[in-house]
Amino acid sequence: MLTLNRSILRVAFLAGSFMFLAASNAAAPQQKTQAPGYYRMMLGDFEITALSDGTVDLKPKELLTNTTQAQVGALLDRSFEGDAVPTSVNAYLVNTGEKLVLVDTGAAKLFGPTLGNLLANLAAAGYKPEQVDAVLITHMHPDHVGGLMSDGKPAFPNATVHADQHDADFWLAQANLDKAPAEMKGFFQGAMASMNPYVSSGKMKPFDGNTQLFPGIRAMAAPGHTPGHTVYAIESKGSKLVLWGDLMHVAAVQFPEPQVTIAFDTDSKAAAEQRVKAYADAAQGRYLVAGAHLPFPGIGHVRADGKGYAWVPVDYNTIR
Repeated sequence: MLTLNRSILRVAFLAGSFMFLAASNAAAPQQKTQAPGYYRMMLGDFEITALSDGTVDLKPKELLTNTTQAQVGALLDRSFEGDAVPTSVNAYLVNTGEKLVLVDTGAAKLFGPTLGNLLANLAAAGYKPEQVDAVLITHMHPDHVGGLMSDGKPAFPNATVHADQHDADFWLAQANLDKAPAEMKGFFQGAMASMNPYVSSGKMKPFDGNTQLFPGIRAMAAPGHTPGHTVYAIESKGSKLVLWGDLMHVAAVQFPEPQVTIAFDTDSKAAAEQRVKAYADAAQGRYLVAGAHLPFPGIGHVRADGKGYAWVPVDYNTIR
């Protein structure tokens, strides 16, 4: 009887232990964090690192133009998107072996608390801001230039900043700020606050249109979204990647319907023309492209699909 009682007590103890462990596991707090936002790949001899600045919700039904809300809603639904689409803000770091070049810098704190993660992700990726030799700006909207500054100081103290002269003339002109509608004044103010410290210190180097900036890195004019909107072609050992900037914003809508534009465009007709041209060239050339607002890491291929196009993201790949 004593042996039986001991067996019963042992079973009861073990059962209670399992219940305690189960209760403890169930009570573990949710972490509410993501892994560091960087993705790395090789392009010939160049190392490419995509850097996430975070995400922000866009409402395509309210922002997209040259379309209807019904059409936008149907395309969003087809891609399992709702009225508010989580939209990535991406930047790209190119290590050529001789130069460390950053394309765009994210928003810092200009667009709210869900952005501003670029410097943290740069560090997670193994680099320091002072190692960056050059910053290439696709255009001077705040979510692309805001990260040039950190705590009131240049975030990249040893870098020169390169951007098209047409964007500088437009966004850094006080006269344009003064006459801008109220809803656009913040765009001018953000550009000035981010760019002017580099201008005043002589570290801003504008270019005009198609320009070879460094070996393997070429600026190509793509005006429309802004007057000096630029895409950058990166090439090494026969491999090519074109960094699109804001050539497109909403993948679910603008790949199948390239003519759809967005309210942020300075010249929507020209922006649509540049997008159609870029899609066709990328599909025919079969080279890689990357978009600032494609789902992170935003790198992939474009293929023709009926009267429109489809997006094919890169596969995850271990660096060797």
